[in-house]
Amino acid sequence: MATILAVDDSSSMRQMVSFTLKSDGHDVTEAEDGVVALNTAKGKNFDLVLTDVNMPNMDGITLISELRKLPGYKGTPLLMLTTESGTDKKQSGKDAGATGWIVKPFNPEQLLAVIKRALG
Repeated sequence: MATILAVDDSSSMRQMVSFTLKSDGHDVTEAEDGVVALNTAKGKNFDLVLTDVNMPNMDGITLISELRKLPGYKGTPLLMLTTESGTDKKQSGKDAGATGWIVKPFNPEQLLAVIKRALG
């Protein structure tokens, strides 16, 4: 299965996402904010990155923008998983290079379906 970087400042949300993905056979690495995630991504290529928007130190939209600058992440699916559902935020995410947008709270089956589609 895929190697996935799950980024969220909420440890309970990271645990839920990680549990859902691992139960489907994915290898999951967790990061608590965009700075940690970016440093982690520089050391290892992930098949997919799933990030929250609102986080301390570096938000998810900035993280996606920074990941898109790295050669190994030009074509990588980068998904937003957030409580934000406003059109402006979605457009900002898209402009930064986000592949898709999932609104919290998420349904585990829906999350896995989106991940499967994003991975092709």
